[in-house]
Amino acid sequence: MIHRAIVTAAAFVIAAPLGAHPHVFVDVALRFQDDGAGNLTGVEVTWTYDDFFSLLIFADMGLDPDGEGALTDAELARLKGFDLEEWPDGFEGDLYLTAGGDKIALEHPVPTDIRIEAGRIVASHRRSFGPVPADGLRVEPYDPTYFVKYTLAGPVVLPEGCAYAITEPDLDESQRAFRDMLAELSAEEQYSGVEVGNLFSDIMAISCRAPS
Repeated sequence: MIHRAIVTAAAFVIAAPLGAHPHVFVDVALRFQDDGAGNLTGVEVTWTYDDFFSLLIFADMGLDPDGEGALTDAELARLKGFDLEEWPDGFEGDLYLTAGGDKIALEHPVPTDIRIEAGRIVASHRRSFGPVPADGLRVEPYDPTYFVKYTLAGPVVLPEGCAYAITEPDLDESQRAFRDMLAELSAEEQYSGVEVGNLFSDIMAISCRAPS
């Protein structure tokens, strides 16, 4: 997410001592598309941003000047896709899919929807991939820098015959792993953007029954 509000906030965090705590909170919903033959071909990702970050975006873009938490159609049109602009080289969209230990390449996102709910920005985009067998797919939404905390709040929509299980991180163990990692770094390395987000990630495993 390369909007000016994120860049400004990130610069502040980098200037401070590294800590294992996020600054933006996002609920994640996923709707998978399939080819009817047991393979997944894409996913619509919905990010619901926390209310404070949503206010930062409104202010940064000059939206909702009356502070009512509701946008006009014209303002929504301006907002749509705000979090998909200018993705830097190597940025993977904070969504990681693996099958049998192999990472699945996802295509660049296409914005699909934008709305405001209880003052929070709810933004959706679609990413194509595959086709990849649904059974055994592992899904992890996380920001490698842990500046953003993603939570698989759902809903999650899968093809008929498939189910999912979500494993939440053991935060005590994650913090211990973070401290151990930090102890091995120099002071300079601690300021250079250590990637620890995977330590705090929800993990979703997909399983599908064999066709009868």
